[in-house]
Amino acid sequence: MADAVELAGVPLFASLSDAERRDLAAGFALHLAEAGSHLIGEGARGYSFFVLLEGTANVTSQGATVTELAPGDFFGEIALLAGGRRTAGVTATSHVKLLVMPADEFRHLRDAHPAVAEQIDAAMRERYAQT
Repeated sequence: MADAVELAGVPLFASLSDAERRDLAAGFALHLAEAGSHLIGEGARGYSFFVLLEGTANVTSQGATVTELAPGDFFGEIALLAGGRRTAGVTATSHVKLLVMPADEFRHLRDAHPAVAEQIDAAMRERYAQT
């Protein structure tokens, strides 16, 4: 489980109160991965939402790098929201510390926090344009 202090450093959750971040933290699991680890595979079914706390990762689509992720970035929302497969792959380029939220908790997050949901939706629209 994550803690509210870790969430406080994530821009996506900046609008939430400490109490809201504490509640939200219960829905995340903490994961570590080494450089070169495939965090999500392009074309795979999406079951989780990810927030990068430490380290970096590359996003690739059809073999080309789309962008690099840094601490505070999130990914995995497109497949959850569109109900399909992952539109891109994500590979750690350094040791990474991630928060991982299952799809049912992600739906609860969106329902409970409309301002956060709007930020996620805006990012999804932008990412669709990139891929």
